[in-house]
Amino acid sequence: MKRRWLEKTIFLLLAVLIPVDLYLIFRVAPTERIMGDVQRIFYLHVSLASAAFLAFTVVFVASLLFLWKKRLFWDTVAYTSAEIGVLFSTLVLVTGSMWARPVWNVWWTWDPRLLTTLILWFIYVGYFLVRKGIPERYRKARFAAVIGIIGFVDIPVVRFSTKWWRSIHPLLSREGGGLDPVMRKIMFFSIGTFILLACLVFLFRFRLARMEERFQGLKKRMED
Repeated sequence: MKRRWLEKTIFLLLAVLIPVDLYLIFRVAPTERIMGDVQRIFYLHVSLASAAFLAFTVVFVASLLFLWKKRLFWDTVAYTSAEIGVLFSTLVLVTGSMWARPVWNVWWTWDPRLLTTLILWFIYVGYFLVRKGIPERYRKARFAAVIGIIGFVDIPVVRFSTKWWRSIHPLLSREGGGLDPVMRKIMFFSIGTFILLACLVFLFRFRLARMEERFQGLKKRMED
């Protein structure tokens, strides 16, 4: 009951925040001098990436807790968060390509940030392939937890790839052409909005996953 109340509260907040966020991005944010209006994709791109990284961090923590506590509850938290992480990271790759086409004149380039993000996406797609291929619940959860923990290692690699290797990907720093103060405030507002959206999707999907597990348990008992 408390979870449903939280879902409704977040939904109402997002009903206000999302339109405000879009208004700020497309009407208030100043137009970037070199890239022009296409740079506005940046706010969505960075916000989606932040939400995806948060989701994969939850997978990491929940996987550790599952291996420690041996409770399937934590496995459910992990794979629910992984679903959200894969969804948002897919949108990161899509918006990145949409941004790259007019700016770099290509849909894709083997830039370190893009490559490490793609590797992250493949790791967590593999996470679900492993889950699909193992029928036994606890064994499936153990293997998935190991992949969820290993996959998390790639997140700091994605984060620092533009510093560690030569990259054409924009840097959010003064050396890389820092953001206008108004742009920076809108970026943080957008990140907060998308993280809240990820939380809402998680709560809804987690509730659905728990219902599915109860149904499967009931079905198994009836068959026995």
